[in-house]
Amino acid sequence: MMREPGRRAATVADVAAAAGVSKATAARALGAYGAVSERVRERVRGAADDLGYRRNEVARSMSTGRSRTIGMIVGDIENPAFAQATRGAADVADEAGFDLILSNSGERVDSERKAIDVQLAKRVDGLVVAPASSSTLANYAPIIESGRPVAFFDRLVHGFEADAVIAANRDGAARLARLLLGFGHRRIAFISTLSELGDLERRIVIGRAGEIFFEPRLESSAIEDRVAGFAAALRAAGVVRPLEHVRLDARTQGIAYIVRQLTRGPAPVTAIVASDSIVAIEAFRALRESGLSVPGDVSLVGFDNADWTAVSEPGITVMSQPLRELGATAARMLIERIQGVQRPATVRVLPQELIERASVGPASVG
Repeated sequence: MMREPGRRAATVADVAAAAGVSKATAARALGAYGAVSERVRERVRGAADDLGYRRNEVARSMSTGRSRTIGMIVGDIENPAFAQATRGAADVADEAGFDLILSNSGERVDSERKAIDVQLAKRVDGLVVAPASSSTLANYAPIIESGRPVAFFDRLVHGFEADAVIAANRDGAARLARLLLGFGHRRIAFISTLSELGDLERRIVIGRAGEIFFEPRLESSAIEDRVAGFAAALRAAGVVRPLEHVRLDARTQGIAYIVRQLTRGPAPVTAIVASDSIVAIEAFRALRESGLSVPGDVSLVGFDNADWTAVSEPGITVMSQPLRELGATAARMLIERIQGVQRPATVRVLPQELIERASVGPASVG
């Protein structure tokens, strides 16, 4: 029954009187805590429905210290990958009895900091965050100072101890590169919108096991891992300058401009690895507009199994990420912390799946 306009909002005392129980019993039944028989619980809830009672969540959070809400901050709500991760987190939160509040950082450190402040002001019990920067630790200090836990997903924050779940990006990028190398490609581009400038060749650091890192680190650990895996595969195949055709400034210059730049001249690239499905579709469009065929002139592969990649002509070979599970796993890890689980900070790495379609062909001669 809806409350009439102007009528006083029903209170716990009103519900208790209507159900014929004490206020304490009504509060336990409505709050789902303490010992209340199922028969009494149903009677109290029925009275609450009849009176149009709504819990005061702010008052409840102040009295219990819990709001039963989780904050989630993603990099770009227009990116289908984040939509899938959000759905995974929301399903886990709902199953555990939590509401989820979503914010968008736009991949900007300052916007992310504002989003964190807003989420904390809403008294969320913890946050799930896709970091706007893997090297800006200061953004997350207010979360720790508030006593709330945080779980990262999709990317890590270097030097910050927190639970995180990421995809196996190094392995995924290396597999895409090896696939292209197997078709005879040697001039292979990697395109991302990370807006990372500078000579990457000078920043390479080779680890003890031969793995590639960068110093200083790239702003996104996910892109760093993909570039490192890509470069390692090319290096192992004898490509002298594996990073020669890596472009991490597509957000600034434009994907179409970079594709045209890479596919013209005396030594054009014969294959492109797109860092995500948004880069892939823009690269696909740019190739078509330039009169180049896929895969006849240029092979195209990318990350994220977006719907369009399966229905385009040709279909696009992709490294499919466990997008929904990234969000779901981060939410589970966070809820465990909220519920008091004590353990060292854990980084979970989820495997990726190579889906081969028709966008890869032999390297064009010339």
